[in-house]
Amino acid sequence: MKRIAALYRASYSGLSPASWWLCFVMLINRSGTMVVPFMTLYLTQRLGYSISQAGIVFAVYGLGAICGGFLGGRLADHFGFYRIQILALAGGGLLFFLLGQMHSFLLICVVTFILALVNDAFRPANALAIAHYSKPENLTRSYSLNRLSTNLGWALGGSLGGFIAAHNYAWLFILDGFSNLFAALLLRLVLAPARQDRLAHASQPKARRFEVFRDRKYLLFAVLVSLFAFVFFQLFSTLPVYYRSVLKLSEEVIGGTMAANGLIIALFEMVLVFRLEGRRQPLQYIPVGTLLVALAFLLLNLGLPALLLAALCTLIIALGEMLAMPFMNTYWVSRSCDANRGQYAGVYTASWATAQVLGPALGSSFADTLGFQALWWLIVSIALTAAIGFWLLHRSTKRAHNLSTGTK
Repeated sequence: MKRIAALYRASYSGLSPASWWLCFVMLINRSGTMVVPFMTLYLTQRLGYSISQAGIVFAVYGLGAICGGFLGGRLADHFGFYRIQILALAGGGLLFFLLGQMHSFLLICVVTFILALVNDAFRPANALAIAHYSKPENLTRSYSLNRLSTNLGWALGGSLGGFIAAHNYAWLFILDGFSNLFAALLLRLVLAPARQDRLAHASQPKARRFEVFRDRKYLLFAVLVSLFAFVFFQLFSTLPVYYRSVLKLSEEVIGGTMAANGLIIALFEMVLVFRLEGRRQPLQYIPVGTLLVALAFLLLNLGLPALLLAALCTLIIALGEMLAMPFMNTYWVSRSCDANRGQYAGVYTASWATAQVLGPALGSSFADTLGFQALWWLIVSIALTAAIGFWLLHRSTKRAHNLSTGTK
């Protein structure tokens, strides 16, 4: 037990105080995430719109999130990550209040787009802040810590949001707005940049416009991330429907699998990253994690007992996440520099936002048309394609490095 306790202490030690504060800010912000998970119910049950109209609103939100990722990254390079985080959090909070007052379908779509654009501009700026306050040797752990707070926040916000939605939908918008504003205030109080930090940012060289789009290897990486994310988002969209409609699992069991996924990550990701970080190149871990996710979806077509299948899928997907997602952050940071890191973070954010829009929509449509078995074969094929792509990208990057250094 002492060795295990020492391992956990070592896994969480060495991180800067600013990294912990960023983690706490993210926890506060994500704990207030209540509107988006219950938006479909709000639009259909409270306002009386159709499911197809609710789908349009989500598509608009996704488009705004993609634009927000690009814009937030570019603005963070120009004005600094601190200002963009504050503006995105505060602006998002006010827009949540405004969205709760909208009843016209057109106005709901317009405000939803602006809200998503502003809200998701926070993500690349926050990613820059994590990189800024981290040491190279614990960069991946800093991002894992941020993932931990995000997962915990989503769990808290989702459970609290369900209780509130059962009584009064209006409070979802109010509490979501206040959580954003409180996160902005906390960030202002604990991480306001010192004068020398502002001077350092002002004196650094400016990145060329759209410089990231000249980095072909990184653009390939972004496409592969979108493929991985397309597969990953089935975990929250089509997979629960499959568990309920085909495997006949109860809602309690399905909810338990989702909770178990988050619990496994919360308990083991930091330790795993601590043991792996710096030993190999990030692109060596990502294909392995992607292959594990492919294996989990492959099991769905092998006719295993329902409870065993759900347990195995949960465990294998969680392990795949822990091997792939933290090291994706390490890779994109390694491709960038201080002057253009916002552009790289923006493209990375947009790649996830794109998959978040397309994954659930196309996955559900494919399952409705051809059935779940065909969908799982498609998902396995996409995951395998992504894994092969990540491995080939690693080989290409390694070859280029060897040529530049004269090693074999």
